[in-house]
Amino acid sequence: MDLLAHIDILDLFVNLKHFLIQLIQALGPWAYAVLFAFVFMETGLVIFPFLPGDTLLFTAGALAAGSVSNSGAFDLQTLMTVLIFAPILGDSCNYWIGRAVGPKIFHKTDVRFLNREYLDRAHQFYEKHGGKAVAFGRFLPIIRTFVPFVAGIGKMTYLRFLAFSVIGTLAWISLCVLAGYYFGNLKFIGEHFELVIVAIAVISLIPAVVTAIRNRRAIAAKAKEKHE
Repeated sequence: MDLLAHIDILDLFVNLKHFLIQLIQALGPWAYAVLFAFVFMETGLVIFPFLPGDTLLFTAGALAAGSVSNSGAFDLQTLMTVLIFAPILGDSCNYWIGRAVGPKIFHKTDVRFLNREYLDRAHQFYEKHGGKAVAFGRFLPIIRTFVPFVAGIGKMTYLRFLAFSVIGTLAWISLCVLAGYYFGNLKFIGEHFELVIVAIAVISLIPAVVTAIRNRRAIAAKAKEKHE
């Protein structure tokens, strides 16, 4: 438990594989519960959009493909089951939080523990794509944390929301975990694993950055039109 008590977020990103190996060695089967908690918090609580998502799934998949010391590696079937249920339950939690308290805080400009820019970006993404944003947003870091919250604010029918959440989750978990499982232990990737993880994190952020730039340009264009 000392391992969890002294987690450094930056170090977690940089040395994710080492962290998970230590986790397996220290906790054994309980390591699955820690993975569940990480994914649940990233998708279920709007104050944790910075937790690793894609990189965590890829790394866990890579460890499931090979043995790790005497404690063994993650079992792929168990890993997939845990990681599928975590974001589905996280999404549902986030949805109901948004439905309960979202309308009260959505129009506030300064909300403690809630990044207003991220919320606005997720709202614009949701307005553009509707229910499909729940599934598509699963592949976008930060956005995936806020879209369920926004869907709850918009009072999207829960069963419809859940359907999109399940579809997005199955695609996201399968892609990231199985990519790690089948490619993570290739010699080149194994020798440059930390760089690969950084590359995955950067690539996964590109759509969100592009969306943010487009939104800012659109806002600037509208402001310019008003002044003309």
